[in-house]
Amino acid sequence: MTTPRRRPMRRLGDLIPDAARALGLEEELRLARAIATFEALVAERVPAAAGACRVVRLEGFAIDVEADAPIVAQELRMRAAELVSAFAAAPGGVGVHELRVHVRSGGPRV
Repeated sequence: MTTPRRRPMRRLGDLIPDAARALGLEEELRLARAIATFEALVAERVPAAAGACRVVRLEGFAIDVEADAPIVAQELRMRAAELVSAFAAAPGGVGVHELRVHVRSGGPRV
């Protein structure tokens, strides 16, 4: 009696890019990774801005970030060179050269 050969085990995280490609979701996966990377960098390098800003778009070589308040936007702009450099070097980052920060308009975010 012959036993079926098992495929070598692979980490689930290693399968996600192939699955995303097969489903046509590569861009969404890239954006999700970039967002997670940026949030981690902000939490580490600009803790006062953590949770008060979010990535809204990756466009070409720029990352657009929305800040909840002018003071948060100012802090992010002051640390832009450091954040862009760290983001570009991070595994989940992409070749970004510019950080664009916008203050969110409207009422409080719920």
